[in-house]
Amino acid sequence: MSKIIILFFFIFYNLLNANILQDAIDNAKEGSILKVPKGIYKGSIKINKPISIIGKEEGVIIDGLGEGTVIEINSPYVTIKNLTIIGSGERHDKLDAAIKISNSKQSEISDNIIKDCLFGIDVSMTNNSIISNNYITSKDLDLGLRGDGLRLWYSNDNIVSKNKLINSRDMIVWYSHGNEISENYGENNRYSLHFMYAGKNYVKNNTYKFNSVGIFFMYSKDTLATGNIIKSSLGATGMGIGLKDVSNFTLKDNTVIYCAQGIYIDHSPFEPDTKNWIENNKILYNAEALHFHSLSENNVIKGNNILGNIEDVINDSRGSKTDKNEIVNNYWDNYEGFDKNGDNIGDTPHKVFQYADQLWVYNPNVKFFYGSPVISLLNFLAKLAPFSQPVFLMSDKEPKLKI
Repeated sequence: MSKIIILFFFIFYNLLNANILQDAIDNAKEGSILKVPKGIYKGSIKINKPISIIGKEEGVIIDGLGEGTVIEINSPYVTIKNLTIIGSGERHDKLDAAIKISNSKQSEISDNIIKDCLFGIDVSMTNNSIISNNYITSKDLDLGLRGDGLRLWYSNDNIVSKNKLINSRDMIVWYSHGNEISENYGENNRYSLHFMYAGKNYVKNNTYKFNSVGIFFMYSKDTLATGNIIKSSLGATGMGIGLKDVSNFTLKDNTVIYCAQGIYIDHSPFEPDTKNWIENNKILYNAEALHFHSLSENNVIKGNNILGNIEDVINDSRGSKTDKNEIVNNYWDNYEGFDKNGDNIGDTPHKVFQYADQLWVYNPNVKFFYGSPVISLLNFLAKLAPFSQPVFLMSDKEPKLKI
C-alpha cells in the first residue's frame, strides 16, 4: 500500500523561496501520494518517478511564472488531479505547456483547471492512460498563435473524456491509435478535433460549437465517429466534419447543424477496395450539406436526414464522381416526388443536378453574392428553363418521404 504523504505548510508562501513542492516530490518514495493543501506553489515541476499529486481541496495553484512548462512528467504510473495550473511560458518551439507527459503508461490527468498556458496538456508516447474532466483555456492570443489545448502524439489506447477546451487552438490526435475520445466539449477554437495518420479510434458523444472546424480526419482509417454534435462552425468555409484521404470510416448518428459545410469529403475512401459509411446523421440548416472535393467514390451515404440546407450536394472539382457513391434511403426536404403505396419510399429517385448558375462553386469571388435575390432568381430560372445542360451529381434511388 502506497505511503500517503500529507504536506502541511502555510496556505500562501513567497514564490521566491525554494520550490517546496519539487522538494517534496524528490524526497518521496515511488508510489507515494502527495495530498497538497490550498496555496500557491512554484511551477517548473519535474516528475521522474511513479507518484500521485492530488489537490486536497480547491485552490491548489501551480504557477509557472511565465517560464517554460509548468509540470513535466517522464514516468509511468503518475496521477495529477484537482490542481489549478497557470502561467506557462510562451515559446512555441519548446511547446511550453501546463502539463507535458511523455514515455508514460497507466497515468491519469484529471479534474484540473488550466489557464493562461500556451499549450494545455501535451501527451506523447503515452499509452493506456486517462485524461478526463479537465478545463483548458489558452493564453489571450490570436487564434493561430494559441497553443493546442490537448495533443496526443504517438499515444495509443488512451481514454480522453469530459474535457472542456475553451478559447484554445486545436485538439489533435496524430500518429495515435485505439483511443477513445468521448464526451468532450470545445468552443471558440480552430480545429476542435483534428486527426492525422491515426487509426482505430472511437469518437463519441462530443459537442463542438463556434469553432472554425468541428472534426477533421486526415490520412487515417478504421475509425468510428458517433453521437457527436457539431454546431455553428464559423466562417465562410466553416466545416462540420471533414474526411481527407481516409478509409473504412463510419460516421453514424451525428448531428451537424448551422455550418457552412456540413460534411466535406475529399479523396475518400483513399485505399482501393474500401468504403466509408455515412449513415443516420442529421445534416441540418447548413449552407452545404455534402461537399465533394477531388475523386471520392464508394462512400455509402444512407439513412441521413438532410433538411433545411441551402445546397444539398456540391461538387467543386468536376471530377469527384459523386454519382459513383451509394446514396440511398436518405430524407431530402426538397424531394418533389410521391409515395403512392405509403411505404415511406419515394416512387421516383431524388436526383441532384448542378446548374450553370452555380458559378460560385468554381469561382470563390462569385460566392460573395451567394444567397442574394439575384442568385436566387438565377437559381429559379435555371431550373425552370436551363440554358445549358446541367451536370448530374447524384441520385438517391429510394428517398425517404418522412423523417
